[in-house]
Amino acid sequence: MLLTSLNHQLLSLILKKVGFDYQIISFFANYLVDKKTNYFWNKFSSSTFCVNVGIDQGSVLLPILSALYLLSFIYILENCLKNLKIPTFFISFVNDSLFISRSNLIDISNSCLYCSYNFLTNLLEKFSLVVEHSKTEIFHFNRSHSIFNLPPLNLSPLGGGNILQPNSIWKYLGFIFDRKLTFHQHVDFYVNKSISSVKCMKMLGNSNHGINSLQKHLLYRSSVLPITPYGFQLWFYNHTPMAYYMKILGKIQRQATIWILGAFKTSSSYSIEAIAGLIPIKLHLQKLGSRSQLRVYKLLPSHLLCSLIDSQLNLFSSFKSVALDSLTN
Repeated sequence: MLLTSLNHQLLSLILKKVGFDYQIISFFANYLVDKKTNYFWNKFSSSTFCVNVGIDQGSVLLPILSALYLLSFIYILENCLKNLKIPTFFISFVNDSLFISRSNLIDISNSCLYCSYNFLTNLLEKFSLVVEHSKTEIFHFNRSHSIFNLPPLNLSPLGGGNILQPNSIWKYLGFIFDRKLTFHQHVDFYVNKSISSVKCMKMLGNSNHGINSLQKHLLYRSSVLPITPYGFQLWFYNHTPMAYYMKILGKIQRQATIWILGAFKTSSSYSIEAIAGLIPIKLHLQKLGSRSQLRVYKLLPSHLLCSLIDSQLNLFSSFKSVALDSLTN
C-alpha cells in the first residue's frame, strides 16, 4: 500500500487518541502539508512549486507514523473479517502486508483471499490509502508430490485489472519460500552470496603476501559467516534431513579455511577448521539456534510472535487460533 496520500487530519486524531502531547500533534498536523521547494544548480534556481508527497519511503518517520496510522485500520479489518467469518489473517510490516488463508481446497482459499482483498481495498480508500495492484502476488503452499495446476485469482472486479498467477517462489522480508517448504532456494541464494564474498576476499592476500591469518579469520567471521546462516531457523530443526544443507554450507567454510591458512586443497576439513579456530558449521548452527530460542522467553506477553508460538512453549498466553500447533494437514 502507498502512504503518500496519508490523511493528516486522521493522523492527528489518532495521535490525540493515543495520548501524545499537544505540541507533537500540532507539528504532525502540518507535517508535509502545503510543502514547497525549489532546486538549485550552480547559479540556476528553479521556481517554487508545491510538493505534497505525504510520507515517502525514505523518511525516517515512516515506520513510526505508519504503525500509528495503520493501528486503527488493522483493528477494524480484523474485527470485520471475524464478524464476516472469513478465515483469513492479516499481517503487515510497514507498508508490506499479506493475507494468510488456510484450506484443504485451493478454490476455497482463493475465495477467502478474494473477499478479504475486496474488503481491504474499500477500507483503505476510506483511510486515504492506495493499494499497488501491480505489486500484488499470490502464493500457495502444498504438500502434494504430484504435479498440479494452480488456478489464478482474478482481481479485475476490484479495480486492479490484473489476474494473479501463483508463483513458484515467494520472497518476503529476505526469506525465500517454496511450495513444499524445503527452503533449498533460500539456502542456495545466501550460499551464492557467501561464495562471492569469499572469492572477493582472496584478492586481499594469499600465503605469501597481503593480510595475515588473524586478519583473514576476523574478516571471515565478521563479513561472511553472518550471511551464510541467515534465516536458518526455517529449516534447521529436529528430524529434518541436513545432508543437502551441510554439504553446501561446508563448502563455503572449507574454501574460507583454506584461504585463511594457505593450506592444500586435499587437507582434511576438520583438521584445518581446528587449526584456524573455526567450529564446524553444524555446531555453529546449533549454537545460534540455542541462543535464538532463549529470546522467546524474553518477549513481552503482547508481542506478535507470542501468538504464533505453539501453546506448550508459550508461557504468557493460552491457545491461539493462529499458533503453529493449530495447523492442519
